[in-house]
Amino acid sequence: MCGFCGFTGNLENKEDVIVAMMNRIVHRGPDGAGTYCGDGVTLGHRRLSIIGLEDGAQPIFNEDRSLVIVFNGEIYNYESIRNDLKKKGHIFSTHSDTEVLIHLYEEKGEDMINDLRGMFSFVIYNIKEDTLFAVRDYFGIKPFYYGVFSGHLLFGSEIKSFLEFPLFKKEVNKVALENYLTFQYSVLDETFFKGVYKLKPGHYMTYKNGKINIKRYFQPEFKPEQAGLQDTLKKLQNVLEDSVKAHKVSDVEVGSFLSSGVDSSYVAATFNGDKTFTVGFDYEKYNEISYAEALSEKIKIDNYSKIIPTDEYWENLGKVQYHMDEPLADPSAIALYFVSKVAAKHVKVALSGEGADEFFGGYNIYREPLDLAITKAIPKPLRKGMAKLVSALPVRFKGKNFFIRCSQDIEERFIGNAKMFSEKERESILKEPSGKYNHMEITKPYYDFTKGLDDVTRMQFIDLNLWMVGDILLKADKMSMANSLEVRVPFLDKEVFEVARHIPADYRVNREATKYAFRMVAREKLPDEVASKKKLGFPVPTRVWLRDDKYYNIVKKEFESETAGKYFHTDKIIKYLDDHKAFKVDNSRKIWTIYMFLIWHKQFFENEAA
Repeated sequence: MCGFCGFTGNLENKEDVIVAMMNRIVHRGPDGAGTYCGDGVTLGHRRLSIIGLEDGAQPIFNEDRSLVIVFNGEIYNYESIRNDLKKKGHIFSTHSDTEVLIHLYEEKGEDMINDLRGMFSFVIYNIKEDTLFAVRDYFGIKPFYYGVFSGHLLFGSEIKSFLEFPLFKKEVNKVALENYLTFQYSVLDETFFKGVYKLKPGHYMTYKNGKINIKRYFQPEFKPEQAGLQDTLKKLQNVLEDSVKAHKVSDVEVGSFLSSGVDSSYVAATFNGDKTFTVGFDYEKYNEISYAEALSEKIKIDNYSKIIPTDEYWENLGKVQYHMDEPLADPSAIALYFVSKVAAKHVKVALSGEGADEFFGGYNIYREPLDLAITKAIPKPLRKGMAKLVSALPVRFKGKNFFIRCSQDIEERFIGNAKMFSEKERESILKEPSGKYNHMEITKPYYDFTKGLDDVTRMQFIDLNLWMVGDILLKADKMSMANSLEVRVPFLDKEVFEVARHIPADYRVNREATKYAFRMVAREKLPDEVASKKKLGFPVPTRVWLRDDKYYNIVKKEFESETAGKYFHTDKIIKYLDDHKAFKVDNSRKIWTIYMFLIWHKQFFENEAA
């Protein structure tokens, strides 16, 4: 696990520039640094030593030094690939998985990607042909950013490295802000920095003669098949155990995160390591430490934990948003920062449970199509009329949202696990709304691709392509690397997905449980009460804090700031805050979404040197 950055073309003092860019991401690789400064490209690499401790420094070249690579990630099947390449005559000078990539590219060119099992983003530069080849892994575990500024292609693991490039123009992308307010994360291909883009998961990019060409090489596609439950469980059990084992490949110790959820509990009970890591808050409803300690004792593994003091949580918000690169309004990101900090004191690598919900149908919202099924017998015009009637009522009451949602098709009501502001709401609070884009424009390609499948599967596909990439994996990478920790996600494995994509819908979500088949498999490793535990996410007491005078005033100060006034109608966003404090309505998530943008803006556009 590492970080890299680079740019094409010649530049005065390019050696100093690349070092400055690398220093911006030193947290991704405190164990070493390396550069390549050629006529066509300049590359920088920061290394966190995990595999090939003695000889894995990057950049790495092939035998005749015609190719050079910088790489971020891990290739779990690198040893078998290496053995095959040796038989074909390739000569290796290191024991690293990075060198396997460059020889595999020599052998197969762009088709090499299909052989890889792992998480990765990397750049291979052909010195003789002045051609750049860049790849991001199947599901978007590892980040890759790029942009063209004054004729130079910039690329890297984190956007903040671009800030040191003298021709980089730093400007807020207001269209990204507008859509962030609805999704709670940066959902567009263009980031919050105008002109900087994310390479999508399952895509590669080539750059030659000043032209970018991007192609998809992998499309995750659900194809539910009729199968017996026992056969499904056996396949799932085998592939999960194999994946956890594969994800332990390392020359350093591997630990595991542990919350109260079945996903991390399964990994902790399966990986045969010595250490688990947990954080919680000093509120009974928001503390999973006692559970983690009890399970760790049961599976005979040490648990290291931390109660996060409220003031410490708030004091680190700026640091977290800086490391995130783009604003993220998920409060659990900060908790992930702290658990990574705890783990980094003991290990360099930690396993985590991301991806199980998207693969196996774990979110509670996935039960909604079952709950709404009874309303399908009511003619749609009647349902629409009922929804219009209850929407007009000024009072809130239990079931009001149910009437509204039952009148909507899946494409209208579901954009992912978070929906903060409607288009109408964000238009009312923004000073300069552009009207780009309606949330249905963003989700449409994914709904079109899954036409004909059941609603649960379509919801999973939306989350797999949007929510998981923009929220779940972003915070996993950025919060772990902020603490120089590598996080591996054994559920997000292409072999696991090959099994998961064929699981029938009713083995994923049914009246009995979400993630049904996975929970059945987990019962082989875990107590029934753990395997059947309802999905909680990582609970953070933001709604409580925002009604406390101290934290209310902290947020209010930002809502009244000059920056807030530049982007928002401050009277309207303060009303969200006041109504929440007065217990009129729970506005905590909307408040947090605005507040995190303002904190992010402060880091990069006000006191950016921090």
